[in-house]
Amino acid sequence: MSDRSRIPTPAAPPDPRDLVGDFGHRVVIDVRFADTDAMGHVNNAVYLTYCEMARIRYWTDVTGEPIAPGHEGAESLILAEARITYRAPVFHGEQVTVESRATHIGRTSFTLEHRLTACRPGEPARLVAVSDSVLVRYDYRSEAPVSLGERFVAAIEGTEGHALQIERPSPETAR
Repeated sequence: MSDRSRIPTPAAPPDPRDLVGDFGHRVVIDVRFADTDAMGHVNNAVYLTYCEMARIRYWTDVTGEPIAPGHEGAESLILAEARITYRAPVFHGEQVTVESRATHIGRTSFTLEHRLTACRPGEPARLVAVSDSVLVRYDYRSEAPVSLGERFVAAIEGTEGHALQIERPSPETAR
């Protein structure tokens, strides 16, 4: 985790498709040769893997709870939705930085936005994709979504520095 900032991209004029505002969490990923396809650039599906890596790190860094391995009766997170918009290709030898921030918290789910930039070490970064994902707290034992709970809501809102949950669950509905 880092202070609230953003990776600067020296586009002139700025890309109107970029996400505005700062991000409090970032993950830097070295692009492997295996991430590229026959066209020589990172395969489109790999961008989603980069976002997955950032989601898992965001959750563990912010809440202190690891993603449960397997599904042997544990509560964990499941991905309910992912959307990505590609802006530029990425190549082997570059580094991708995935900046993440929570934008909304529901009773059982929360939404993360991701901003992906890429560059060779020491060079200016360029915007390569923006993405958002919805994660749901899920109980594998009951096979149903469960409340995020105040501890997780407080951790996410504390990281983001403002309230994200519009409706607070009543004590009867919270677990």
